[in-house]
Amino acid sequence: MRIGIDFDNTIVSYDTLFHKVARERNLVPPQIPVNKLAVRDHLRRIGQEDHWTAMQGYVYGARMDEALAYDGVIEFMHHAASAGHQLFIVSHKTRKPFLGPEYDLHAAARAWIERHILWEGKALLPAENIFFELTKQEKLNRIEACGCDTFIDDLPEILLAAEFPQSTHRLLFDPEAHHEMAIAKGLQVFRNWQQLSEQFSER
Repeated sequence: MRIGIDFDNTIVSYDTLFHKVARERNLVPPQIPVNKLAVRDHLRRIGQEDHWTAMQGYVYGARMDEALAYDGVIEFMHHAASAGHQLFIVSHKTRKPFLGPEYDLHAAARAWIERHILWEGKALLPAENIFFELTKQEKLNRIEACGCDTFIDDLPEILLAAEFPQSTHRLLFDPEAHHEMAIAKGLQVFRNWQQLSEQFSER
């Protein structure tokens, strides 16, 4: 099986890091939950959208190595690779931030993968199976070109896109239950990587 996985907010969790950076910059009060969306929503509420935009570039660039993998995702990838499945990372992100210093966000993400998606010191997928596309349409095209049998993403808009490959099984990663209507729209939803590992081990 060829398993494609999105990167940001699917493999990598930014909740702790965004909260940490926002507190370092005195942009949020300490009582704001340790959650990326809570930080974003607070800054939007107080009219500080530009601070949020600039902070994204800083986090995804200069501070990327401090981001954490979701609990269980490395184990899932290890078990999948050990079972003979072929893994792909297919994501979309701009190469440079919209505001602030011009970090190479693709290079930062690839460096994170090289340092963190390992098992016993060995990479869990080859570099040629890692793709960062500039647009959502290019991401959809890449999923099809990779021939993914299954694709895992945190965005329903990707999985429900008209251009999404019809032969690819769609799995929505929704750890905080933000997309309750996804099941009604035909998506298979899972809340954590341990749950998905159990499903795959039963096959």
